[in-house]
Amino acid sequence: MISERQKEIIDAAGKILTESGIGGLTTKKLALEMGFSEAAIYRHFPSKEAITLAMLEYLRENMHGRLSALSANLGVEERFKAIFFSQFSFFTRNPHFVVAVFSDGLWEESDQINQAILALMQTKMAFLLPLITDGQSNGTFKSDVSAEQLVHLVLGAFRLQMFKWRVSGFSFDLNASGTQLIESILTVIKN
Repeated sequence: MISERQKEIIDAAGKILTESGIGGLTTKKLALEMGFSEAAIYRHFPSKEAITLAMLEYLRENMHGRLSALSANLGVEERFKAIFFSQFSFFTRNPHFVVAVFSDGLWEESDQINQAILALMQTKMAFLLPLITDGQSNGTFKSDVSAEQLVHLVLGAFRLQMFKWRVSGFSFDLNASGTQLIESILTVIKN
């Protein structure tokens, strides 16, 4: 569990990532953003990598909590939509985390960061794969493509949407655009 101060540092790191990319995230810049010394940063995190890892773990735990809270009483299609609406809503409120999750440069930083990103993807897959499988079993979703491949297609479309939003400078309504994307995906994967 992270402290409130660590969460503030993670938020500030996300904002710096958004403005300057992974190369711009330094403890000096972070301390300046936070309004205290670099030594104070190191009291909370031993390194820049530790900050990035904490950010990714926070995002994974947050996503797991939000998606776990979705009502099991919803039908397959409604749960599918709810997963993505939850994601679009979260990132609309926290655009500074988009770079952390959807930054190709981040992958090159370390094996530990790669593992944390993989854990984040696996968490989302843990919600989507059984849902798609259920939808295929009950006839809601097409079954001529494996559930795993459908999940990959869906997540690829989601990733592209998030990338477009980021490179546009967050200039369009992610919730509205995301709703259109999810409706289009459902048109393609539903029977």
